Amino acid sequence: MAGGWAQDGAVNEQIEASIQDELARMKAAKRPAGESLTHCAECDEPIPEARRLAIPGVKLCTDCQSARDLRPVNRGGINRRGSKDSQLR
Repeated sequence: MAGGWAQDGAVNEQIEASIQDELARMKAAKRPAGESLTHCAECDEPIPEARRLAIPGVKLCTDCQSARDLRPVNRGGINRRGSKDSQLR
């Protein structure tokens, strides 16, 4: 069922596009870049060689990374692919 100027199936396409955008953003955020550090950037503890080899570009030790993963992340609720109808509501 279409509503307003939206095509049939536009809502499902919009949801799918939002999911794909978020997955791409999450993958990019999790991927470290550059060369691995030998010592943690936050606590200066040595980073085990096995971790440096397993995750190229790692900057944090496991304890600091675990603490960082538990912090809440604020994200904007912007629907960039929203139809004109969804913007008017």
